[in-house]
Amino acid sequence: MTRITRFVGGLALAAALAAPLAGTATAQTADSDAQIMQGLSQATMFDPSLTAQVLRQMAQDAVAQNAPLTLDKSEIAKRLDKLAQITVQIQFALGSDIIRPESYRTLGSIADAMHHPILANYKFIVVGNTDTTGTRAFNLKLSQERANAIVQALVVVFGVSPDRLEAVGLGQEALQVPSKPTDPINRRVQIFTIGTVGPMGKPVPTSAP
Repeated sequence: MTRITRFVGGLALAAALAAPLAGTATAQTADSDAQIMQGLSQATMFDPSLTAQVLRQMAQDAVAQNAPLTLDKSEIAKRLDKLAQITVQIQFALGSDIIRPESYRTLGSIADAMHHPILANYKFIVVGNTDTTGTRAFNLKLSQERANAIVQALVVVFGVSPDRLEAVGLGQEALQVPSKPTDPINRRVQIFTIGTVGPMGKPVPTSAP
């Protein structure tokens, strides 16, 4: 479990954590406690116009339009790609929203990061994505149920405040690799910040040189 220092050093710690990723894409695939903490620490920049409601509407509109898939990323995926975030693989029972036991360690690491003083004031969107197996409407529903299950686990099992979390299912409308629409890599969970739950703490003044 990643355990933390204090917010007084938060900004500096965030910078230190983010430094190794400078110059890389904002989206990070997180496989370890350190990577999850590092990725979420980067994700303290957010787009205030991109809310859970906006994302849901974009996905619902895409399903309703049922436009043919292209080799280009969808507008939803392109917009999400601009945000700092982490991407994790959470395993579910086939065709259901039941989280497989082996994924609880990853959820615990995510919760640890969310409890970190650097991030304790932030709100997060948990986004569920599928590949193209199944219908678009089914995938949208399943991804929302899975995002809901992740949020519930973070709240009930790991004590993250429900006021800090929103679940959004995008189905197959934000494929990570559009050229391989049925590839399991598209089945993923993205987490990024959508603002704060209250005023940010003031940084501790440093001694003037």
